[in-house]
Amino acid sequence: MCPNCEDFARTVLLLGQLALYADTDGADLDFVDAVSPALAASLPEPPSGVFPDGYDPDDGPTYPGDV
Repeated sequence: MCPNCEDFARTVLLLGQLALYADTDGADLDFVDAVSPALAASLPEPPSGVFPDGYDPDDGPTYPGDV
């Protein structure tokens, strides 16, 4: 696995585990609030092939609350 692919997969896994932890009884939500934005910001560029060619994340329907 390429180094960027491994970093991406590991970070996504950690975000998922953090989300599961946040839903457990007695979870330290201050910890979750402190760690989750930093972890999400550390996501590297997704490896090639994750999204189809020509994918534009800004192209799509307008949702309620979007300006």
